[in-house]
Amino acid sequence: MRTDTPQPIRLADYSPFPFAIETTRLVFDLHPSATRVRAELAVRRIGAPGEALTLNGERLKLLSIAIDGQALSANQYVADAEHLTVHEVPDQFVLTTEVEIDPLANKALTGLYMSGGRFCTQCEAEGFRTITYFPDRPDVLSRFSVRIEADGGLPHLLSNGNLVDQGTLEGSRHFAEWVDPFPKPSYLFALVAGDLDVVTDSFVTMSGREVALKIFVDPGQASRATYALDSLKRAMKWDEEAFGREYDLDLFMIVAVRDFNFGAMENKGLNIFNSSLLLADPQTATDADYERIEAVVAHEYFHNWTGNRITCRDWFQLCLKEGFTVFRDQSFSADMRGAAVQRIKDVRVLRARQFAEDAGPLAHPVRPSSYLKIDNFYTATIYEKGSEIIRMLKTLLGAEAFRKGCDLYFDRHDGQATTVEAFIACFAEASGRDLSNFFAWYEQAGTPTVTIASDYDADAQVLTLSLRQSTAPTPGQPTKKALPIPIAIGLLSYDGEALRDTEVVVLDQDAMTVRWEGVPKPPVLSALRNFSAPVNLKTDARPSDRYVLLASDTDLFNRWEAGQTLARDLILSRAAGAPDEVGEERYAEGLGRALVDDASEPAFKALLLALPSEPDLALISEPTDPQALHDARDALRTRIAVHLGDLLRRLFGEMQNEGEFSPDAQAAGRRALGAACADMLSADPHADNLARLTGRYEAARNMTDMISGLNALISVGGPTRDSAVAHFHQAWRNEPLVMDKWFAAQARDPNPDALDRVIGLTKNADFEPTNPNRLRALVSTFAHFNPARFHDPSGAGYRFLADQILSVDAFNPMTAARLIEPLGAWRRYKPELGALMRQELERIAAHPDLSKNVLELVTKSLA
Repeated sequence: MRTDTPQPIRLADYSPFPFAIETTRLVFDLHPSATRVRAELAVRRIGAPGEALTLNGERLKLLSIAIDGQALSANQYVADAEHLTVHEVPDQFVLTTEVEIDPLANKALTGLYMSGGRFCTQCEAEGFRTITYFPDRPDVLSRFSVRIEADGGLPHLLSNGNLVDQGTLEGSRHFAEWVDPFPKPSYLFALVAGDLDVVTDSFVTMSGREVALKIFVDPGQASRATYALDSLKRAMKWDEEAFGREYDLDLFMIVAVRDFNFGAMENKGLNIFNSSLLLADPQTATDADYERIEAVVAHEYFHNWTGNRITCRDWFQLCLKEGFTVFRDQSFSADMRGAAVQRIKDVRVLRARQFAEDAGPLAHPVRPSSYLKIDNFYTATIYEKGSEIIRMLKTLLGAEAFRKGCDLYFDRHDGQATTVEAFIACFAEASGRDLSNFFAWYEQAGTPTVTIASDYDADAQVLTLSLRQSTAPTPGQPTKKALPIPIAIGLLSYDGEALRDTEVVVLDQDAMTVRWEGVPKPPVLSALRNFSAPVNLKTDARPSDRYVLLASDTDLFNRWEAGQTLARDLILSRAAGAPDEVGEERYAEGLGRALVDDASEPAFKALLLALPSEPDLALISEPTDPQALHDARDALRTRIAVHLGDLLRRLFGEMQNEGEFSPDAQAAGRRALGAACADMLSADPHADNLARLTGRYEAARNMTDMISGLNALISVGGPTRDSAVAHFHQAWRNEPLVMDKWFAAQARDPNPDALDRVIGLTKNADFEPTNPNRLRALVSTFAHFNPARFHDPSGAGYRFLADQILSVDAFNPMTAARLIEPLGAWRRYKPELGALMRQELERIAAHPDLSKNVLELVTKSLA
């Protein structure tokens, strides 16, 4: 039970650790419920004389402690629930501790735990302190050597760095010795021990070194790791070409784990992955899975330089590694998948996750100033908005100066734990630019709104643009300063002719005016091209302007954006009780013209066909009525399905691929367009459409087509849905990753009985609440992506989520805390719903045994 109020950690209070841990020697004697960990730390004082040594340690049973081989008496140290403090230590010494831990009972999935009969670790952010006593902070770098001893039933004993020795011990036990030559913080430590299959390959670096590549998976799953291995090799080559970064060890390993709180972890030389982001074959994985695997494998590999070789001084600098690395993996994916399509997908994620975060009580700067649990700051703001800041930096400086800044950063800070200030200083020095005002992007929360008004003088052929910016108050930041916002702008004529190529205007004050001469015709403004800044844009454009952009803009992002804006306005108008049926017909016709444009790729057409999501619409319609938004969006879907029925059915048929499956971008784009057509046709489920959708599901030869068919049939509801759901379960119940898709598909069910079905699924024999993948598939998907059913007027959806949060918090606080956000948005909804949401937050807050993770977020949500 909580007896005191946890105190926040503050950036302003940072001070260096007073000791250096020059080397760390770990010996693991692995047993499922009684693992012993012996740690030898070579310690040297670098702080004030006489200061005590205080190490982090939680859930540890201390067996022995010694300095330079001499055991300490009980009055020479203090061990409490979170720390080990040793007083009167010499200036240089070796501290030896031995502890016992229980990996089998560790359901929090941090530190050392067991998954599927194997040992594995997750130490970021603060998991290492549950393995042994250590200064568990990112600015303490040490060279690690590790010895692992285990039963022969665990044939693979893995850790960071290079394998230097292995052999047998008495009985059936054996050992392995690993040495990592590079100093690293404790959060990058990794250990895996288990019976695993291994897929091997090699990569020759740009300097001619051969690197051994190994991916370890569950027995029988090796064939599903081949795409991940191919992605790894492409990422290694790309990083050499794009950033000049070469891998530095002789071995690179990845291990797939079913029970994992995150997507993956970049431990030096030994990445550990959630198996859902590593394993794929056409029968069990969708195109979206292949895309995510490609991106996440690259992301974790890129961390070798942006996170490992150069790490964070403190956790407030988390965006230094995560934002930069997301930018790098998005750039890689753009080269692999097509720049325009990838940019649209990245922006959709940013808006759905980060803009929602910025608009609620959990808004925080990209570099926060305080936290209670750092686990709660692995957010879209740190990752996605952090990436957008790097993208803006490149836009402002240009590609050449940006690359010089990157090279300077890698050269200057290699082997260091550093700060965002040091990072930005490298780009200022390399470019000769004053970037002092740019730093506000890291310190200021909230999504800016940019307003552009245009005035065209036909006689003088002059266009005048009036630009303004504003940012709404966020928790703890009632007033906002102007930010430097790069706005890429082009001009078209009303017949689609390009009048002015893209030019970047930097809005770095509250308001400014731009005057362009020599504009020969009345222009259509194409602003914020390629989404050049993470802002909300408002212009005085008319619907006719947006139809010009939809048909003719050379910037594909703005072509897509024009269609989304037209659809959004029509949906919001109908939801407010003022349907524009003529406008809806015109939109359907304009969309039809775009769908038959032979110059557009199928992947782009699939994105055009997808209407704005209900969560996205909720962000711009306060007070939000989820049911009204759902009904209005459904009405537009139905109008499109009826108006474009023949075209949709034709495209649906043309996109069927009878040949061999390929995960490449072109083939995936065809399947994506087929799935988008199926989704739209499900809004008009007459006999012909229903027969086509059922046929797609029954004839599917890959999981992409099968799951899109299942989603469409679930949307139809009734016996059609029930039959498909039962068939899918029977076919795939022994494939855990596929069953996650089954749960997620039902969590998105738009039909009125969805809430009862979701609650019933928590009692299904295949539901595993201790597995984060399964929990996210059902509970998180329902709360985040099925607003019409989650926001049931009775409040039952809110009670369901609150019950799940309290249940999961008892064993996995990190995962429980990530379920808070849907309730935290209670202020945005109409009062009768907001009151019910707040009531559930208050019920959670009143629980006597909340973790720090949940306590922090629920308190902020209620503040």
